[in-house]
Amino acid sequence: MIIFGTKGYLYQLAILTLVCGQCGNPAAHTLRKRVTKFTLFFVPLFPISTKYLTQCTFCGAEQKVTKEQAEQLQTQSAGDQGGQPYGQPEQQHRF
Repeated sequence: MIIFGTKGYLYQLAILTLVCGQCGNPAAHTLRKRVTKFTLFFVPLFPISTKYLTQCTFCGAEQKVTKEQAEQLQTQSAGDQGGQPYGQPEQQHRF
């Protein structure tokens, strides 16, 4: 008898401040990496698929991003540029 299947892993790569494409609010977004691995006898062997996504903490909407976009967002977060939104530019408020 051979037991095989898949198992999903979710990695949080960064937390970014972006303008949400769904609700339009400038809010924190989590950048996540979802990896599905093939398992044999409950031992994960190799990745089958890898997907990157951002999730708005305000409304919960998820948006898929490419690997290149995810790497760019991650380097922006590491460099503390902290205001470069993805998608739409953040509105500047004058007081």
